Amino acid sequence: MSLTEDLVALTCRPVSDSGPLQGVFYHSDDDYRTMVDAVLEAHPAGKDAWLFAFGSLIWKPECEYLEELCGIAPGWHRSFCFRIQRHRGTQEFPGLMMSLDRGGQCKGILFRLSGRTLREQLEKLCRREITVKPANTVPRWIKVVSGGKPLRAIAFVMNRQANAYVGKLQHSEIADILARACGHWGSGAEYLFHTVRNLEERGIHDRYLWQLQRLVAERIAANQHSLYD
Repeated sequence: MSLTEDLVALTCRPVSDSGPLQGVFYHSDDDYRTMVDAVLEAHPAGKDAWLFAFGSLIWKPECEYLEELCGIAPGWHRSFCFRIQRHRGTQEFPGLMMSLDRGGQCKGILFRLSGRTLREQLEKLCRREITVKPANTVPRWIKVVSGGKPLRAIAFVMNRQANAYVGKLQHSEIADILARACGHWGSGAEYLFHTVRNLEERGIHDRYLWQLQRLVAERIAANQHSLYD
């Protein structure tokens, strides 16, 4: 990898959480319960379920799982396709976050969640992945193939109707933003680094992310003294 821990460290700086953004609406407890109800309505009660992870859920799942498998989600691909002004970006320097967008295919990780705690775990995941209205990402059942066997899994996919959706950006534009953006959760470069490294450790080589990490590394190295000037 061209993007190293030393380069990533150059992009991280202390950032205070500005709190909820003005003029933005957030989901309530009832909203999350309704969201989870809609997902579980199409699933047998008490049965285990698969969760498809493609980004930070791989290296920071924050959920208990019984089994881990590699899988391919046809019809979806990784994309840095929505802007953020909090967490890994600010209003002054907005960042980009990755989601599953339509088209292509995506190789990722399947986590088997216990049916006994599925509701609780899914609500926790929804609260982590979804904050604003309309939601940037939404939970839905998708088809995933693992070992030649089709499986049904929950995935958080892009909502193209979201205000933050930016569509398909040029690699150079994405790299410029990721090399610069940082919030109270860390930097965009850090997010990219952990995702690529954890995918590679599992034998998953994503050409899109590999190209981005090289471009981001080049920008950090070239501009390390003026990233936030």
